[in-house]
Amino acid sequence: MAKYKIAWMPGDGVGNEVMDATRIVLDAMNFDAEYIHADIGWEFWCKEGDPLPQRTIDILKDTDCALFGAITSKPRDEAHEELAPELKDKGLVYFSPIVKLRQMFNMHTNLRPCKAYAGNPLNYKEDIDLVVFRENTEGSYGGVEWFPLPEKVYDALCDNPKMVKWKEKGLENVALSTRIMSKQGCESIIRQSFEYAKKFNRKSVTLVEKPNVLRETGGLMTRAFREIAKEYPGIDAWEANIDAMCMWLIKNPFDYDVLVAENMFGDIISDLCAGLVGGLGFACAANIGDDYAVFEPTHGSAPKYYGKDVVNPMAMFLTAKMMLDWLGETEAGTRLENAVAEVIKEGKVGTYDVKGRGNGDSTTEVAHEVARKLQSTVNA
Repeated sequence: MAKYKIAWMPGDGVGNEVMDATRIVLDAMNFDAEYIHADIGWEFWCKEGDPLPQRTIDILKDTDCALFGAITSKPRDEAHEELAPELKDKGLVYFSPIVKLRQMFNMHTNLRPCKAYAGNPLNYKEDIDLVVFRENTEGSYGGVEWFPLPEKVYDALCDNPKMVKWKEKGLENVALSTRIMSKQGCESIIRQSFEYAKKFNRKSVTLVEKPNVLRETGGLMTRAFREIAKEYPGIDAWEANIDAMCMWLIKNPFDYDVLVAENMFGDIISDLCAGLVGGLGFACAANIGDDYAVFEPTHGSAPKYYGKDVVNPMAMFLTAKMMLDWLGETEAGTRLENAVAEVIKEGKVGTYDVKGRGNGDSTTEVAHEVARKLQSTVNA
């Protein structure tokens, strides 16, 4: 019997290819796991009306954690158009399955390390090493939204006089997406960011928000940050508005260390940080709860590249490294990261984004090169 049971969710598009590549790498490590395939993604929305079938939820409940490739998501109207004809009159509404998973399993923390590995020609600057803590279940991605705006919702909101003008536009023309945050959610993600900084000797934690405009939700987050920061006197606590932070990270990336933000701002800032260290082909992530975790690269399904075996699998490999660490297999995680770093530094094997179009190696070839590095450390 295998030591671990891993839910294996390739998802959509190139998610399948980077997951296949990751299996090559994990097998080269002799990682003792049973991989259980689980259906998720656009195919199941189109033919079943549910991108996250109940059978997949049941699999996750019976596994140690999940490894996930990529997802396709589209706006409401496009999603409805792509449903099977027999499903179009069922009143089905598409909702991102990964967002649903985060909420269902209370995976409150999205952890996104962004590290510039030596020798990567796509690095903005060498030695950048940032970590983003993103609140994962609340905020702008909570999914509480309406279009058109129901009159009863409008009436309830009219306690705020700024709401009155919207009726003049016709409620059938008004869309509303909420940003709902709790004190508990804010305190949890902020405390985790400081604990991480303390554990790994990071010099600072920066809150990325917009409290001068989003006064209530941003104010809640900022107050929680200031209170919790008092408990960590050895760690610098800084605050920055989201728009200014995008500029400061480009100008002075070495001034920052650990960043913490609500859901949407964390999503934005982590993609910016990924751009500093080579792009989404090197950007890994973990959705972590108290009892379960789903590990995924931050890139999308890239349908135009699917089937061509050309996309960069390094983000997926580094995501697997995060999984190994979470499972307590930190020695194996370090081995995998070192193998990835060695391949990047040598620069002999790499995909088109690294070596240029027409000169890149395949996704599979990169996987085998990392696997060779892993096997050489075992045989050394």
